[in-house]
Amino acid sequence: MNTPFIPPQERAAWTKLQALAQSKLPHLRELLADPSGARASNLQLNAAGLRLDAARQQVTPEVLQALLELAAESGVLEQAQAQRQGVAINATEHRAVLHMALRGADMPDPPWGAAISDAVRQELDRFLDAAERIRDGRWRGHRGERITDIVNIGIGGSDLGGRMTVQALDAHVPAGLDIHFVSNPDAWALHKKLRRLSPDHTLFIVQSKTFTTQETMTLAASVKRWLADHGLQTPEQQSAHLVAVTAAPALSAAQGYAPENTFGFWDWVGGRYSVWSAIGLPLAIGIGAAGFRDFLAGGHAMDRHFWEAAPEQNMPLMLALLGIWNRNFLDCPTQLIAAYASRLLHFARFAQQLDMESNGKSTHVDGSAVEVGTGPIVWGGLGIEGQHAYFQLLHQGQHRVPVDFIGVESEDCPLPLAAEHHRVALLNLQAQAQALALGRDEAATAAELRASGLPEQRIAELLPHRTFRGNVPNSTLWLPEISPRAIGAMVALYEHKVFCQAAIWGIHAFDQWGVELGKTMARQMEADPASFRP
Repeated sequence: MNTPFIPPQERAAWTKLQALAQSKLPHLRELLADPSGARASNLQLNAAGLRLDAARQQVTPEVLQALLELAAESGVLEQAQAQRQGVAINATEHRAVLHMALRGADMPDPPWGAAISDAVRQELDRFLDAAERIRDGRWRGHRGERITDIVNIGIGGSDLGGRMTVQALDAHVPAGLDIHFVSNPDAWALHKKLRRLSPDHTLFIVQSKTFTTQETMTLAASVKRWLADHGLQTPEQQSAHLVAVTAAPALSAAQGYAPENTFGFWDWVGGRYSVWSAIGLPLAIGIGAAGFRDFLAGGHAMDRHFWEAAPEQNMPLMLALLGIWNRNFLDCPTQLIAAYASRLLHFARFAQQLDMESNGKSTHVDGSAVEVGTGPIVWGGLGIEGQHAYFQLLHQGQHRVPVDFIGVESEDCPLPLAAEHHRVALLNLQAQAQALALGRDEAATAAELRASGLPEQRIAELLPHRTFRGNVPNSTLWLPEISPRAIGAMVALYEHKVFCQAAIWGIHAFDQWGVELGKTMARQMEADPASFRP
């Protein structure tokens, strides 16, 4: 875009939103009391099989209109079109950002060009073929034994996406096959996995975009030593037990990884956006080639929705705008993700990296200093567990913490009482969402205490302790089921949300120079430790 950059706080819609936030906004009790049902209807969005219920966000029609005006003023959807056309929007690294091409290679006349789609299809076919051979037992270890354990070695984007999706879709992993993840270079993290494994039945997938990541290379060296100590000493003997996934195949080849066991991706794929590429090999092994293609299809369906839906019905854009409202105008610096399905255990950690590594920035795209809040502190986990831990702070603490609840509409567990388990989980999700929004005022609290038979003096003593202010903004994202397609759609939803927020704040979402500083400092200290003595 050639138009001069205007900081977000100087845009007309931003000023309008500030005025709205400083006015007396209705409490969520009042907003949710709308008898017409229009609010509930207007704040329900559907996309790629997912449903977003945002009725418990503290927004009025005037706020929503101003947020949409802010998106238009910020050129969010125009920037999305530039991204999909391969413009180098990662300007500090002179790179395009095209992870969407990984899940849209079969589009007719793709906006990023046929050459990229052809390359994506070719590499996809290669690693899915390998996944099927590992999965069905045709890929054998050096001594002819079937592979029963996959160990993924990688950190950050080479770990979290695969770890999260494999955990979520574990029901699709065949019996007799276990998939493990090791990211921490602490020796015990690796040892506690290796001591239970047989080298003849184990395949290691070493993942690093640059194939220089210190943590990953340290773990990989230890893996090779473990194989050697168990009689697999030469590169030829180790080859059947080592796979490399990298954008630097020359470096992996120099370290002894066979070209036929090396799978690649491209510099226009950021690490935290790479689970759609060969980085997703552990997932492909777990759910099979057809399942992985369904995962890609879910992501692509969300892409199409994002590119084509009207702004007021655009789920990623709306999720982003609600986050902007909470972060910048309601002064909520954190964002909780609370999933009510145990298989989504790792989603909060995945979203944390996706969001905080992308939008933890203090410099605008033109190099000027940012004067507004950017990426929130993203945290969370399983909601049921949180209810017995940190939810007390959400209800009565000094922080106002917006919540993304995630629920699953159907249950496929084979346990005889699974339906009852599911009912309890969803009952708790819905109760917490409503309780955080409504709270309980003094009159309702006093009435409840009287109904329990307490005397008035005791009621007066307990009243301030048993009253809840409520008014905690929250949304619920509903998945129809936990399937490859639904998980793919959810991951793409959060990717696009992060993109939209960066576009509004006027920051670069696809570099991570803070991460690079730590890596650089470690290399310098290793080369000259004396110069870094305290």
